[in-house]
Amino acid sequence: MASKTLFKWPKQVTNSLVEQLIKAERDINKAVLMFDSATDEYSNGFRHDHKTFGAMIYRLVSVNQFRPAEGMLERMKQEDCKVDEDVFLTICRGYGRVHRPLDAIRVFHKMENFQLRPTQKSYLTIFDILVEENHVKRAIGFYKEMREKGIPPSVVSLNILIKALCKNEETVESAFQIFREMPNRGCQPDSYTYGTLINGLCKLGKINQAKELLDEMEEKGLSPSVVSYTSLIHGMCQSNNLDEAVELLEEMIRNGIEPNVFTYSSLMDGLCKCGHSSQAMELLEVMVRRRHSPNMVTYSTLIYGLCKEGKFREAVEILDRMRLQGLKPNAGMYGRVISGLCATSSYQEAANFIDEMVLGGISPNRASWSFHVRMHNMVVQGLCNNIDPPRAFQLYLSMRTRGISVEIATFDCLVKCFCKRGDQHKAARILDEMILDGCIPDEEIWNVLMCGLWDRKKVREATELLLAELKQKVIEAES
Repeated sequence: MASKTLFKWPKQVTNSLVEQLIKAERDINKAVLMFDSATDEYSNGFRHDHKTFGAMIYRLVSVNQFRPAEGMLERMKQEDCKVDEDVFLTICRGYGRVHRPLDAIRVFHKMENFQLRPTQKSYLTIFDILVEENHVKRAIGFYKEMREKGIPPSVVSLNILIKALCKNEETVESAFQIFREMPNRGCQPDSYTYGTLINGLCKLGKINQAKELLDEMEEKGLSPSVVSYTSLIHGMCQSNNLDEAVELLEEMIRNGIEPNVFTYSSLMDGLCKCGHSSQAMELLEVMVRRRHSPNMVTYSTLIYGLCKEGKFREAVEILDRMRLQGLKPNAGMYGRVISGLCATSSYQEAANFIDEMVLGGISPNRASWSFHVRMHNMVVQGLCNNIDPPRAFQLYLSMRTRGISVEIATFDCLVKCFCKRGDQHKAARILDEMILDGCIPDEEIWNVLMCGLWDRKKVREATELLLAELKQKVIEAES
């Protein structure tokens, strides 16, 4: 047996030893072999218990191997091993993590096959998964089922119910009704209750109501969390109440609540959208001084704001700062900077950023195809008009190699540019490729190339081009 040669077990094998080894083994396949080999080696003595099974199921779920994990449940049943609800909930939470709430419910109901009666903890786990995955109607139905099974209301269950009802405008009043009735049910609202309502109201644009709740919360001696403050700051920024948002940031710092990266990013986003990118940059420095590392959202927000105000050099500096931090700019960030550089006729620098994108492995996909086409053609045309034909031709060849569509206007610019330089052979090559791509050259392009050839006394080439033009016109007339 292969497993016997892989693991050398001591004379005395204990469940705690097997459990520790399974948790320590990084390779999941080796962990499974280890699990199996323990009983293979000591078939007449060692048996797995609920802890070793639990450790193995946890490891399988952590790498999304749900089918083998559920198989372990059946094996526990066959080996008459104690099964508790925590093992089931490990699998349920795993399904919730990968956005498969219906599978979480299915595993929850499998408890009945093991003669297990779900407790309040199990019901709340599934209830929360359904709400998090926006299965609101199913979640509310599940809550009713939970109540019918005799599970009493609690602060936790009512908080989850309020979160579900805050998901849309039609049910938010019901959330408030439950919130006001909580004390009558023996459940005092806590900081999480208030935070859930504040977050829900802010998402629905009800900022004044959210502010009133924050004040009420503080009056009752409850401390708002960083999430509550961030939700309000974000909501205020969305409704252009920037002054209030800045004041709220200062207030939370005074109250000893440390803002996080999302708090700062939300306020920066509001400042940038209202044309205050300089203030947003100052806030970035405050954030860094307070030892918070900016993330992709932070940098994207700043690049958008700076480019919107025409501060393209500062946007380039932000890109450099990102790279120094080890973050990789995405296509959208590059696109904003490249468009900005083109607006200031900095086409060579724009072309350098396109090369950087290519080297960084950022390629067009279905969603970004038109963006890449527009950006590449814009830069090639700009290089032609600013008299840098070699760089324009280099980028043109890169486009063809990577299958990025070349527009008729780009072909036109390239042909005229090389004719002007006296490089009719390269111009003729581009014209050939234009026709191969299904683009029909207009009369002006033909005339530019013909005149260039005649001026250089290249009669043969001019004649061949004239014949080709006549042939093209015949084909057009016949079609």
